[in-house]
Amino acid sequence: MAQNNIHITPIKTYLAVGFGLLVLTAITVGASFINFGTFNVTIALTIASIKAVLVAFFFMHLFWDNKLYLIVFFASLLFLTIFLTFTMFDTTQRGAIYEEKAKPIRNEAPIYAK
Repeated sequence: MAQNNIHITPIKTYLAVGFGLLVLTAITVGASFINFGTFNVTIALTIASIKAVLVAFFFMHLFWDNKLYLIVFFASLLFLTIFLTFTMFDTTQRGAIYEEKAKPIRNEAPIYAK
């Protein structure tokens, strides 16, 4: 017979995590009005990752579940970070390679007509 491990999370924990998610959302909105240059995307994705961890840990009960699932979750976040880092290296350095940086490719394009 399988043992039934029932976990009950206190309502205070849910309220604290929900409040934390609201605060992080406010920080995201506030950060969107500030120009951090190339770090805009990095800051937004970092805050979004923290929010995802909070949701997965507490609302999806990953914190109390089998630890193998926790390892898989963090491995997926690690690989996502690696892939996005390489993508950002590529997209932020394209201007140093291509001659067409910050100039229109076709000056006579309809979008530039006055």
